[in-house]
Amino acid sequence: MSNLVKRKFRKRQLKRRPLGLIVVILAWSLAMGWLLSLATSAHSATPNSEIGTVDVVPAQYQLGKQLYLDNCSTCHIAVPPEVLPSQTWRNLLQDSQHYGAQLTPLIDPPRILVWRYLSTFSRIQLQDEATPYRVNSSRYFKALHPQVDLPRPVEISSCVSCHPGARDFNFRQLSGEWGVGSGE
Repeated sequence: MSNLVKRKFRKRQLKRRPLGLIVVILAWSLAMGWLLSLATSAHSATPNSEIGTVDVVPAQYQLGKQLYLDNCSTCHIAVPPEVLPSQTWRNLLQDSQHYGAQLTPLIDPPRILVWRYLSTFSRIQLQDEATPYRVNSSRYFKALHPQVDLPRPVEISSCVSCHPGARDFNFRQLSGEWGVGSGE
């Protein structure tokens, strides 16, 4: 081969190497990203039947949720934060008089963790709306229970009649009368 042909051949090879290297790096990155997405989504995905509450609770609020459940579900079924507005939860956390019972109020830092959880997942209260202290007074409770003939008076213990998993903070599972097994 002549020197001229050899030089042209080398120039082509040098031009192809960076392009080939870029293609290999791109393919490697895409494959690794795809594998990582499969690995992380497989471990972090929670089936709807295991979620329990209305909203999925991120890890940063899990301790607040657990403290809420530990403190509230010992005496009654813990109500999901979505049912009452933030102002109700704030008042309940600050008041030692709890529906006729004298409670030892939570102190910081547990109170702050519980408040973060409750305020993040509760609803806003309208300016002209009275602060509801009973679930049946909450417009959110009513919105979450359309066309449901609620017993009078609505009591926290009556939740179990429609939500058999309520004692375990699972409000997605509904009783057979609603024709839905998982509440999805």
